[in-house]
Parts: sequence; structure tokens; C-alpha cells
Amino acid sequence: MLVSEHLIDRYLKHPLIKKAFSFLEGDLETQTTIRMANVMAVKRMGYNDHGAVHSRIVSGSAMLIFDLLKGHVTYSSVRDWGADLEDARLITFLGAYLHDIGNSIHRELHHVHGCYVAAPILDRLLPLLYRDEVKARMVRQEVLQAIFSHDEGIVCLSKEAGVVKVADGTDMAKGRARIPYTLGKVDMHSLSALSITKVEVEKGSDRPVLIKVHMRSTAGVFQIERVLMKKVESSGISEYVEVVGIERGREIKRIH
Repeated sequence: MLVSEHLIDRYLKHPLIKKAFSFLEGDLETQTTIRMANVMAVKRMGYNDHGAVHSRIVSGSAMLIFDLLKGHVTYSSVRDWGADLEDARLITFLGAYLHDIGNSIHRELHHVHGCYVAAPILDRLLPLLYRDEVKARMVRQEVLQAIFSHDEGIVCLSKEAGVVKVADGTDMAKGRARIPYTLGKVDMHSLSALSITKVEVEKGSDRPVLIKVHMRSTAGVFQIERVLMKKVESSGISEYVEVVGIERGREIKRIH
């Protein structure tokens, strides 16, 4: 299935996701803060997109990966403190949608900033979704852990966070590389990012999650190795993910 900003629409049939998505999309604080993340990243630092479109793309990809892993993993919130599968899905969605919100403060340590920026948003949202205050607080902390752990240097402590991290890495098409590159600058980062035409996520034959990265030239392999695989490796779900690089319809690299 194609990774795009419209993929999330398929998952709005889940009541918690629909309510949370509607809240976040219509919430002034959330949308203004995400807009500021792009002001900082794009306008002031010359980086690629980190705004609302990226939030939707990663959210949809995360929901797809979440479903592909069902039956292969026990989600950590379910295993460790009695959440149900829909709670785990919500944790994954919220972590994916809000993961880059810390860029509104600064790119440096944005995974840290994201936790305290997202916390008050979650404090307003979660009571609308849960009557059980204890469960709401547990969900809150899981989401913050996912936001913190999306940095490739941090090891994920939950399967939900791992899904968020891998989903973040799938937003690579049309120049949206996850290694920020300076817009207009010709270097390996930009050439590699701009060579990627689309990314697809589907059920694999050897592993539950197969990520296909389509590219115009072999320059795109740089993005796979330096961006996506670094996230996969520290996600805690690497054993369930396979990545294939495809140049103009021809498989050129497969990573297990």
C-alpha cells in the first residue's frame, strides 16, 4: 500500500482513532505548534518538511504497520499493564501524529522537546477518550515514550514506539528524507532524497512487514541505509521488518 497523507483515512473507522484525529486536526494549539515546527525546520534551518503533511503520512504508515504486526507481536501496553488492542493502536497513532512537534522549539533535541510540548495537548485530549483516569495517564506516558524514542539514537522500550519509529522512516518520497538536508543544496543527502519516487508498505512473505522503496537511481540506497535502516535497527521490531530498494522496477537491494 502506498505511503501517503491519505493513508490515515482508512483507519478512521476505529472510534478512538477517529475521535483523536478529529481533535488534533481541529485543535488550535496542536496545529499552530505543528506549523511552528515547519517554521523552525523549513524556513529557519532550510530543512525538509516536518509539518502537518508529515504527521498525517507517518500516522497512516504507523497504522498499517500496526495491523501487519498483529498476530506476530504482543503490543507492550497490552502485555505490561492490561491495555487492550485499541488502546495500543491509539498510543501508536498519537505517537506518530505528534512525534515531530518538538521541532517547534528547536531541531536539536527535538525528541526531548516533543515530550513537554505534547504533554498538555494529551492532557486535554485523553479525558475526552477515557473515563478511567488511570488508563488515560498510562496511555499518556506511553505516547510520550514513543515521541522520545523516535530519535534513531534511542532504543524503543515498547513495540508501539517501534512502529512509530519505523513509520517515520517510511516518509521518504519526493524529497521528504528523514535525514534533513538543506533545500536547494546539491549533495548526497539531497540527491538521494530526491531520487526516491514512492514508498510502499505491505505484508511480506518472510517477515510480516515489507517496505518497498522505489527510486530513479541507486542514489536512493543512501537514504535506505542512512535513514530508514538506522530507525529500524533501534526500533525493537527489526526482526519483523524487511526493506527492499527498487530502481525503475528492478530490485537492487534487500535488507533483512
